[in-house]
Amino acid sequence: MKIAKVIVDVPAGSINQTFDYLIPERFMDILQTGMRVIAPFGPRRVMGYVVGFAQESSFKKLKELIDVLDLMPVLTDELLDLGKWLAEETLSLYITIYQAMLPQVLKSQYKKELVRLTQGELAPDLETVFAGRDTIAYDEITNGPVSYAHVRDAISAGDIMINYLVKSRITKKYVTMIEANKDSYLLEEAIHDLAKNAAKQRDLLLFFSEHPEPVEQTKLLKQFKTTTQTVNKLIEKQLLSAKKVEVFRNPYDDTQIVQTSPLTLTDQQERAIRPIKHKIAENEHDVFLLHGVTGSGKTEIYLQTIQDVIEKGKEAIVLVPEISLTPQMVHRFKGRFGANVAVMHSGLSAGEKYDEWRKIQRKEVQVVVGARSAIFAPFENIGVVIIDEEHETSYKQEDQPRYHARDVAIYRGKNHHCPVILGSATPTLESYARAEKGVYQLATLTKRTNDQGMPDVQIVDMRKELHAGNRTMFSHDLKAKIEQRIEKGEQVVLLLNRRGYSTFVMCRECGHVKECPHCDIALTYHKNSNQLKCHYCSYEEPMPMFCPECQSDLIRYFGTGTQRVEEALTQLIPDAKVIRMDVDTTRRKGAHEKLLTKFANGQADILLGTQMIAKGLDFENVTLVGVLTADSMLHLPDFRSSEKTFQLLTQVSGRAGRHELPGEVIVQTYTPEHYSITLASTYEYLQFYRTEMNTRRTFQYPPYVFLALLTVSHENRVKVVQTTQKMVQLLSKHVNEKTVILGPTPSPIARMKDRYRYQCMIKYKHEPQLRNLIRKIIQQFDEDIRKDDLKITVDMQPYQLM
Repeated sequence: MKIAKVIVDVPAGSINQTFDYLIPERFMDILQTGMRVIAPFGPRRVMGYVVGFAQESSFKKLKELIDVLDLMPVLTDELLDLGKWLAEETLSLYITIYQAMLPQVLKSQYKKELVRLTQGELAPDLETVFAGRDTIAYDEITNGPVSYAHVRDAISAGDIMINYLVKSRITKKYVTMIEANKDSYLLEEAIHDLAKNAAKQRDLLLFFSEHPEPVEQTKLLKQFKTTTQTVNKLIEKQLLSAKKVEVFRNPYDDTQIVQTSPLTLTDQQERAIRPIKHKIAENEHDVFLLHGVTGSGKTEIYLQTIQDVIEKGKEAIVLVPEISLTPQMVHRFKGRFGANVAVMHSGLSAGEKYDEWRKIQRKEVQVVVGARSAIFAPFENIGVVIIDEEHETSYKQEDQPRYHARDVAIYRGKNHHCPVILGSATPTLESYARAEKGVYQLATLTKRTNDQGMPDVQIVDMRKELHAGNRTMFSHDLKAKIEQRIEKGEQVVLLLNRRGYSTFVMCRECGHVKECPHCDIALTYHKNSNQLKCHYCSYEEPMPMFCPECQSDLIRYFGTGTQRVEEALTQLIPDAKVIRMDVDTTRRKGAHEKLLTKFANGQADILLGTQMIAKGLDFENVTLVGVLTADSMLHLPDFRSSEKTFQLLTQVSGRAGRHELPGEVIVQTYTPEHYSITLASTYEYLQFYRTEMNTRRTFQYPPYVFLALLTVSHENRVKVVQTTQKMVQLLSKHVNEKTVILGPTPSPIARMKDRYRYQCMIKYKHEPQLRNLIRKIIQQFDEDIRKDDLKITVDMQPYQLM
């Protein structure tokens, strides 16, 4: 093959295709699909991915590739194929998809070096370049006479390795291991030849004649109270040898993890797992919806399924929402499968993520547990894909490429002939509808594994509390019950459905609300810094003393944020120890974990938090859960708001009474009659499903129709309106007469970061050509996109309608 087909890293619609490059002689032996290369592109040098080869090209004058960045492919053939499919599905650029599949370290131009790991002989040309050094800059290879094939072979043999230098923080960590280089009888002979004063050398040789396995140099020096000089003398005599070994930084302390063994399954669990095990044994693809109440033992089903997959020599991908990637969750998987698990989530540093990714790439683990992007793990022999809490909207990426992890999981499941399991106590309506139609197989768990009943839920009407003169955020019942629990030494979880100190700042004299100057949204007050912040563009300004409109000093905070609730709690129940968990208190790495550990150890009575505390937590001493603002989501301009409210209430109720002590839940609301609140209080998912499906049928929303959302943004409002109108006209000409196009209308947040935003929504049942049509329409605005900073975003499965 003389020609490489390359997708270049230039994110523009007009360049979304492969480009042909000649392969220089020195790369002929080593170049494979899925490797990153540096290619000339106009006057620039850009990175690209090799996606195929050809013998000839339709272009006469081809440029040569400048460099090859990898000696082992970073994308497998399956991931390259998946990327093409996903680009078509989500109308994204190939390059953005391939970038999304890889850890950050591999997306940027980092300096590289080669590290020598062996004391033995390398190929002569490599020996010349290393010239006695342990590390050399990678450029010395590219500019030197070395054969790339020799470099690749030395890497495969583990004699040298490539190291990426990330912002001067080395992404890899090494230790030097010392081991015997001769048989023990030869070491004993050598002891007799030592000079009388070489006591330390004698001790070391005696030790290695009895312990031939490698020992870490630092431990060795400590143990024998000696120096590297002594060890080096024995290495020079070829009695001992040294080798650098890479140590993966482990974000989790494995010494704290207790090994667990499979639990005996209940009859319901047994019935649910049987068809899944059958599909694994037969290497068949199917999608299972595991609908189980909170605490019904879904995780145990996952663990035993993975056990089957590992025994078959295959691999498992487990996705959990970022929020529930708690240490508790990770310990459950590591407790069962030990070091055979890699963990991928946003709390890891760039270096840690890269280490975990390479464990997968090098086939050192068979299980990956991670948030959304772990669905792209470079496994080549997948036996099961599991998506826990499948209803979570965080599985949908909200910027390019706008993919849904569930779709990718099912696509990979078909490719690998393996089952996909979607688990949830409150499945999305779309998934449950598919299970009812038989597209997915449904398995239901109605009982908790400890046979405890679900906690009792009491709904408190806050309107009555107001009429009775209670102006605090806590109803009389909730306050009394919190005090009872604290007296008994039990714990309480309080959920507030929003973040920040208070929602907005308003002048009571003239009604002026302080808004962000760059976005059409009220600023949020943060008390600890006494600042007003915009949660969209990060603009901030100090809290004003006087109203900027009427100069009155009657500026007040409206709404309730976690900080404010915490203050009210300490005034109301001064003895209570409160831990607050929200975006502000969990910013720092590891903060999430520290706060939960404190709570688990009983160092606080109340855990107060935003949605991040609603999922995945399991504390045996929690017997009361309070929901302070149950209806704050019901009034958002989003057809899924009832569904999200029902899901959140059910999830948070599931945090109480998970062990021996019975649990209780109090839901405070201003709309107690709303079906999502009444049905969540009695855990009636099916009743909620039927009620909500009726509403969706009446108003024609998913799952009865598909949606596509097109958003246009620009700094000039007229330009935005005209572009959106033109797009709607072009769409209307070509779609089915039953397809509905809504808009153009301003987006719910009509201006963000000084850009105006307009949108149109397409509701359709059958439009096989819709993606091609949208692609063609966008191409008509290509010049404006390139030259005038016009942005058109397409979401073929919108979850975020703001």
